[in-house]
Amino acid sequence: MKLALLASPTAPSQSAAKLLYKRFDWTGPEDADILVALGGDGFMLQTLHDMLARERNLPVFGMNRGTVGFLMNDWRADNLIERIGAAKAFAVTPLAMTATTVQGETVRHPAINEVSLLRETRQTARIEVSVDGRTAIPELVCDGVLVATPAGSTAYNLSAKGPILPLASSLFALTPISPFRPRRWGGAILPDSTVIGLRVLDADHRPVSAVADQVEVRNVAHVEVSIDRSRALTLLFDPEHALDERIAMEQFLS
Repeated sequence: MKLALLASPTAPSQSAAKLLYKRFDWTGPEDADILVALGGDGFMLQTLHDMLARERNLPVFGMNRGTVGFLMNDWRADNLIERIGAAKAFAVTPLAMTATTVQGETVRHPAINEVSLLRETRQTARIEVSVDGRTAIPELVCDGVLVATPAGSTAYNLSAKGPILPLASSLFALTPISPFRPRRWGGAILPDSTVIGLRVLDADHRPVSAVADQVEVRNVAHVEVSIDRSRALTLLFDPEHALDERIAMEQFLS
């Protein structure tokens, strides 16, 4: 088992990396079987996106040196090899976002947590929502709308009052952000085989951005979101802190 160590540039992560470099043998990421990532959730997302860009899927065992660390294991320098050997593997399947701008440019980007559409000005966004090519909401007036994976359902989606989805549920959350009309629409839970279309109405006068995790595309006219099963990623978790259990327990937090 060849391990490669990646660490965010923060002081806690760099300090932890120095300690681990002294205790274990490491190889470069290009020769590794498993990646060990030190940082917070943002660094884990960056690590996973880097692998998507390189089209290389290595299991990642993260240890939290950030704040929340929802996608990370607890930080401990001892028994690292044993922990990795006993870890539970979880597949995280990204979303594929295809965004077409007002100018006609097409941008494609994966998202591990969510794809969100957000108004760019003080004016509300007006968005037509379609499901598998069929118009579901002719006009959603809102600050925005997002599509979240189960792994991302406890992030931005939860703060927008969206549902928490079990990791093995094979579902999407389609969640409005500060909806004005329809007033009573609180979102939808859809099979992850669904293709979601989001068309911006009056895009010239009410501009909208599309964001795939941390990548923003300005002035979009239409966005299509679907699952990309060909690019599944693998996260490793201590059995007592597995991701599926963390997601389930979030439903009981006040």
